[in-house]
Amino acid sequence: MLDLTQDVRTLTAAVVDIPSVSGAEQALAGLVEEALRGLPHLEVDRSGETVVARTGLGRAERVLIAGHLDTVPVAGNLPSRVEGGLLHGCGTSDMKAGVAVALKLAATVPDPVRDVTYVFYDCEEVEAERNGLNRVAREHPGWLAADFAVLMEPTDGEIEGGCQGTLRAEVRVTGKRAHSARSWFGVNAVHGAEPVLARLNAYRARRPVVDGLEYHEGLNAVGVRGGVAGNVIPDECVVTVNYRFAPDLTIEAAQSHVREVFEGYEVTFVDAAPGARPGLTHPVAAAFTEAVGGTPRAKLGWTDVARFSALGVPAVNYGPGDPNLAHQKGEYVTLEKIVESERAMRAWLTGGRTQ
Repeated sequence: MLDLTQDVRTLTAAVVDIPSVSGAEQALAGLVEEALRGLPHLEVDRSGETVVARTGLGRAERVLIAGHLDTVPVAGNLPSRVEGGLLHGCGTSDMKAGVAVALKLAATVPDPVRDVTYVFYDCEEVEAERNGLNRVAREHPGWLAADFAVLMEPTDGEIEGGCQGTLRAEVRVTGKRAHSARSWFGVNAVHGAEPVLARLNAYRARRPVVDGLEYHEGLNAVGVRGGVAGNVIPDECVVTVNYRFAPDLTIEAAQSHVREVFEGYEVTFVDAAPGARPGLTHPVAAAFTEAVGGTPRAKLGWTDVARFSALGVPAVNYGPGDPNLAHQKGEYVTLEKIVESERAMRAWLTGGRTQ
């Protein structure tokens, strides 16, 4: 059983030591549900391996705190270990330290100044259709109703507002096949991809300011596919590009921009996910910023805050882990960062009162 009243650093280690690779979160989800159901101030629901717990105090505002239970595959980095103020182990940074902070708060803040919904969900590290938050949003959207949300993604203890959108597109260059011994009878599509790469090399990314935060876009080739055989001039070459766009653009506007960049070529869009605006203008967000301190910055990447944004819930990323350590074999989290995160979140939820 998980003891949610123990020191948050010890609790983090306990959560880390329960393996929960994406698709195998059953053991951890079961222990989380068991621990939360034992708390009289929370109403608990479950969908698959996602556990949702809510206070029902009738407060004027409701906030949501979410964290994913799953990790990338273990790489010989379990069980956890402490060395020099650092907790090493799979998922320590991304994002079991954040999960432990949320669990600790759920157990020990029974009378928050705002009603709170805690969401512990599965399958964030894999394809979107398996994402537990996505499933709950589709099947139980009322569980996610809130005025403001905090996603405990690793941010090294800093507030990161919103997130960038992302899309992938295939830029197709055509040619004409021929025997490589008589190449002049053909048109080499791989050679023809040079202007596409030249446009990418010359591209100057936008750095727009959205709701007070500066985002830095990027348009890059992430793959090149072409060739038929070792003696054939290729008649097709496909350059796959990834566009990370600021949240002032819709998916449609981002796609239009990519078409403009590669005008004259066939462009096929493979996938896309919208961004999310920073969500820092709401009064609840202002109180959160005051409690946490520091200067909010833009999230240069895509996270599940976009799912909250799609539901009309402004959201930020905030967690004790370092995002640069996520998914690494040597992943770790600074113990003091965990303590600081719990302190800041507790101050926000209690309005500074002692609980």
